[in-house]
Amino acid sequence: MSHHIIEVTKLQHVYPDGTIAIKDVSFRITHGESVAIIGANGAGKSTLLQHLNGSLNATSGQIRIGDTQLTQGTLPNIRRTVGMVFQYPDDQLFMPTVFEDVAFGPLNLGLSGSEIERCVTEALERVGAEHLRAKPPYHLSGGEKKRVAIATVLAMSPDILVMDEPTSGLDPFARRQLISLLRDFKHTKIFTSHDLDMVLDLCQRTIILHEGTVMADGPTSDIFRNETLLSACRLEKPFSMQGCPVCGRT
Repeated sequence: MSHHIIEVTKLQHVYPDGTIAIKDVSFRITHGESVAIIGANGAGKSTLLQHLNGSLNATSGQIRIGDTQLTQGTLPNIRRTVGMVFQYPDDQLFMPTVFEDVAFGPLNLGLSGSEIERCVTEALERVGAEHLRAKPPYHLSGGEKKRVAIATVLAMSPDILVMDEPTSGLDPFARRQLISLLRDFKHTKIFTSHDLDMVLDLCQRTIILHEGTVMADGPTSDIFRNETLLSACRLEKPFSMQGCPVCGRT
């Protein structure tokens, strides 16, 4: 079995205050798929993503990456395969300079010298942020921080890219750059987003979470044409599929 495959079985997460964030969530994502996980605020999307590389521990259920079950013992290897980009870059950037932030992962993989330089340079160039390498992360704009956070993950050459609200806080130009970057990433991609036009553009498959459970899992175009389903889950069609308010044309 390819190590790019993610299999989630009857996953449940209950927070210490008793809130059930996700319950009995199951799905299988195979090599090369681009999958969006969408839902209204509070549906459990971010909580679910944080389980895929062990940032959160499940209350019950299992996650497998290929033939490897996610446990505390397998976590280092899982995180080499599954790269996670959090919604808020400040959760991911903590070193004095951009270069050091992007180098942190490769250093922990045992790389050094010219290998580190190559990984950092290639990752920063892929996100259009090479000119930021000497800057402190706290001096960057929100969009610049987002690109650097993505570079910290790309520098580790993950086979599976997981992103929480990747276009949140980006201006239109930076958004187009990011969509182009994600389109060029040929391995498995999983992300949450309220940017449903990006989902329509990049994802052949969409999973809808509603109140912590999977309400739908199927081809993106079919899901976005199901207005009854979208309404029940407090969602709407992407703007590109909505009719013009003036002439009524799509």
